[in-house]
Amino acid sequence: MKMRLQHLLLVLFVCLGNSCSKESLDDTNGSEIPIAKNNVVVEGELLAVVNDHRISLGFNSLEFSQEAYTEANSHNDYMISKGSLSHDNFSARASKIAAEVGAEFVAENVAKDYDTAVAAFENWLASVSHKKTMEGEFTHTAVSVKIDANGNFYFTQIFFR
Repeated sequence: MKMRLQHLLLVLFVCLGNSCSKESLDDTNGSEIPIAKNNVVVEGELLAVVNDHRISLGFNSLEFSQEAYTEANSHNDYMISKGSLSHDNFSARASKIAAEVGAEFVAENVAKDYDTAVAAFENWLASVSHKKTMEGEFTHTAVSVKIDANGNFYFTQIFFR
């Protein structure tokens, strides 16, 4: 309990300094305690970092897509349920986005265990295939960040044109 309280105070301190919102989440014993739910903040930061990187190279900024966000969220839920990273069922996600918005090409980046947008971005930037995706000829994107019960962050960013 003391460790949980220390963790809660640390999270609240960090979030107050970063202006993130707080919501109630159920802890493992069913009681509700207020803790910061900063995955939405990280989503926005990662989208901004990727767009800033693209602009710095002379590429277009990517527009947010609700359809891609829905699929990215669903994929994060899937990865959390499996406890590991994957691109499982990517073809189904890509086909659904293509059918909904007429996309001609869809790609995605996934990551796990980075607790900041910059850390996930730097990991992708250091990988040839992930970097190629971030710098690809895309027009739209969405980033989903979810946190599992153990506090691990899962990232899915979907790109399309």
